[in-house]
Formats: sequence, C-alpha cells, structure tokens
Amino acid sequence: MNINATLFAQAIVFAILVWFTMKFVWPPIAKALDERAQKISEGLAAAEKARTELAVANKRIEDTLAQSRNEAAARLADAERRAHALIEEAKARAAEEAAKIVAAARAEAEQQAVQAREALREQVAVLAVKGAEQILRREVDARAHAELLERLKTEL
Repeated sequence: MNINATLFAQAIVFAILVWFTMKFVWPPIAKALDERAQKISEGLAAAEKARTELAVANKRIEDTLAQSRNEAAARLADAERRAHALIEEAKARAAEEAAKIVAAARAEAEQQAVQAREALREQVAVLAVKGAEQILRREVDARAHAELLERLKTEL
C-alpha cells in the first residue's frame, strides 16, 4: 500500500469520526454541559435568594425581639406602677384604720372618764352625807333629801 492511500483513508476515517462525533456524541455532551450550567446557575440564584430571605428573616427577628423587649419593659413598668399604687392604697387604708382605732380609743377613754366622774360624784355625795351626819350627829334620810343630793352631784 501506498502512504498516500493510507493517509487518504485515515483522513476519510477521521472525517467520518468527526462527523459521527458531531452528529451523535457532541450534542448529548453539550446538552449535559448546558443542563449542568443551568443547574449551577439555578443553584447560585437559589443560594442568593436564600441569602436574601435569611437577611430579611434576621431583620424581622431583630425587629420582633426589639418589640418584645419593649413590651416586656412596658409591662414591667406597668407592674411596678400597679404595685406602687397598691402599696399606696394599702398605706391609705392602714392610716384610715389607724384613725378609726384612735377615734374609738378616744371615745372609749372619754366614756370611761365620764363614768369615772359619775362614780366620783356618787362617792363625794356619799361622803358628803356621811360628813353631814357626823356634823349633825344624826342620820340624814337620803330619800328625803334626794333633790338636795342631786343638786350637789351636778355642782360637783
């Protein structure tokens, strides 16, 4: 065989191989590469979208946390105000109750003082009668002189 014929035959076989590769092998490979590139770009887009959504979610979480902290602080302040108001109300009730107790004690003391004065008047009247008996050396009838004794009580 001749080198030119071999070279020519190899060139024809090579051309058939190139045509076969371009017709049947290259399109599925190109399609697979295109699909892979599309999947990669979709994955990158999804990752970017997820990153954006994560940033939005983090911002929303921070806002919610800040709002929760503010609400907790407001509730705590409200609870402190209520506690202070309850303490003041309890103090006012205690002061009112103390005033009632003091007034009752004063009224009772006044009543006891009146009773003591009455008892002293009775004793003074009895002593006056006994003194008059001794002075007159005779018995004074308390029933007969009841009006005189009553006047004496009121004067004392």
